[in-house]
Amino acid sequence: MTEFIQQNVFLVVLALSSGGMLLWTFFQGGSGLTPAEATLKINRDDAVVIDVRDAKEWSTGRIPGARHIAMDQLEKRLSELEKFKERPIVLYCASGNRSATACGILKKAGFAQVFNLDGGLPAWREANLPVTTK
Repeated sequence: MTEFIQQNVFLVVLALSSGGMLLWTFFQGGSGLTPAEATLKINRDDAVVIDVRDAKEWSTGRIPGARHIAMDQLEKRLSELEKFKERPIVLYCASGNRSATACGILKKAGFAQVFNLDGGLPAWREANLPVTTK
């Protein structure tokens, strides 16, 4: 076994890092949704939409009806979301990275249905879904 590892160090490292990245995304929490899936979740299941971008990003446009809780404020403002603990929650940011972290925070806080918008707001816009600045 050790001979195989020594002869195939690159493959072993590649396999371990690939597995590690899969585990990382799993433990970040929250399932990923496409914009179409997010729309269904919002319309059919009355999902709460939360934008975790900063205030400057928020002012450039957002999903209609979204609540704004910047990522750096999320843990301090969890009490505002307590009433939505049993409802689906869709989180988004500019790419899906910050919202994936936010999903993990909400899962850890006991929120039952937490979803990340894959690709963030750019994916939403690319799907020609509505964006508002009001």
